[in-house]
Amino acid sequence: MAKVPWILAALALVVGVLLDLVAPEPYTGLPLLAAAPLVAGATLSFRAALAVVCVTCVVSVAVDIERQRPATPLLVDLAVVGLIGVLALAVNRLIVRQGRDLALARDVAEAVQRAVLPTPPREVGPLDVAAGYTAAHAEARIGGDFYAVQETPFGVRMIIGDVRGKGIAAVAAVSVAIGAFRQEAEYAPTLVALGERMDEAMARAAARGDPVISTEGFATAVLAEVSGDGEVLSLVNHGHPPPYLIHDGQLVRLDPTTHQLPLGVGLGDIAPPGPAPVDMVRLPPGASLLLVTDGVTEARDNQGAFYDPVRSERLHRSFKDPEALVDALTRDVGRWTEGDREDDMAILAVTRRRRPRPT
Repeated sequence: MAKVPWILAALALVVGVLLDLVAPEPYTGLPLLAAAPLVAGATLSFRAALAVVCVTCVVSVAVDIERQRPATPLLVDLAVVGLIGVLALAVNRLIVRQGRDLALARDVAEAVQRAVLPTPPREVGPLDVAAGYTAAHAEARIGGDFYAVQETPFGVRMIIGDVRGKGIAAVAAVSVAIGAFRQEAEYAPTLVALGERMDEAMARAAARGDPVISTEGFATAVLAEVSGDGEVLSLVNHGHPPPYLIHDGQLVRLDPTTHQLPLGVGLGDIAPPGPAPVDMVRLPPGASLLLVTDGVTEARDNQGAFYDPVRSERLHRSFKDPEALVDALTRDVGRWTEGDREDDMAILAVTRRRRPRPT
């Protein structure tokens, strides 16, 4: 592919010379000669483009001398090719500068994403952990999906969620959600209390923020907790796509008893009285918990059908580790959508080790 720009520039130059030499006198190959610097300026380095401009000017003069054209047309042709060459070099510098600015912006966005959404540890308590984040567009490395895993006095707690909206305002809401989870997961005695404290923190941040941030201030989420021995899995779902349990080649969707309100909307003011239900299931050795955002469950094929992990034969098997599970799901969604995704996709997978690590 790197040779294609050179081939296009050389082709324009050669065809322009041939037309200049063989075409009838009223017609010349000057437009194609002038196209060679434009192609070079838009696709090659500055030095290479400058070389093409100089060669094109020399070729233009040589062809006019060969055709025995008067001095005035010769100078006009040279002036036209030279002017277009200068414009091509200016375009080259502009493209290089914009590319540098874009690369810098992408690096900054990636640094922000890593700071707000750090990669979880590979091992936490009795669990092996893996995570994946795929942006809807390759150029966009920042979004509103988030996840976190943390070992606490109550067991291993984790969250996956999706804040409303996109862009910088969504990232601000993600930072509040992750910060509240990191802080409160250490002290909240139950998942219900953890959700309430996160809701209060996000509601306060939205109330203090400007109107743009306040509209992005709530998030759907699944809060999960695995007991210290790895036996019991507890779940509270705040309006988020349900997680999945994979064991012995079987994949089961863990639908909540009731969906709770999203975090950040003020649960204390509008939630029904009484404690929220906590769903508890057994997590056998070797079993995996798969948590996803709606970028997975709302992925569509070319017929408009939604992707359903339960119906995917590629997920109904045993995986050697959670990283293999994340990779398999990412590839399967890519095949389903044929690479055309409309939303970001976050995946968090944890697997209970069959044998505990030696202390």
